[in-house]
Amino acid sequence: MLKTVCTHPELLRALAACGHGDKVLIADGNFPLDSKTGASCAKVYLNLTHGIPLVTDVLRVLEQTVPIEKAEVMTPETGEEPPIFAEFRTMLNGMELHPLSRQAYYDACMSPDVKVAVATGEQRTFANLLLTIGVVSNGAE
Repeated sequence: MLKTVCTHPELLRALAACGHGDKVLIADGNFPLDSKTGASCAKVYLNLTHGIPLVTDVLRVLEQTVPIEKAEVMTPETGEEPPIFAEFRTMLNGMELHPLSRQAYYDACMSPDVKVAVATGEQRTFANLLLTIGVVSNGAE
């Protein structure tokens, strides 16, 4: 029995193989996970049904499981910021969100640095989040 927040075996295995600078994609229900992530990316399908789980549910677990140093988001062509971006900032303690156009975001998700992609049932649009794993502090800093 695990005491960690994340208990999903497949996701834990994939995260344990990551290091500093590797990336994790949390994808909404509209994201083309198979065609817009690399062949070597571990794909974890948590999308049980519409709305379950939410991207924010997965983020809540991941931010307690791995250190996060950067967050990238896909921005709409209109330039208008989706409401979920404010929720991401709050959950990430005010971390800056790095905006990318749709094509630049897809290109980033195809990078070999993206080691894990998690499919969710999220229905809000532009609710994709590409996280860069940081360094675990040893407390001596």
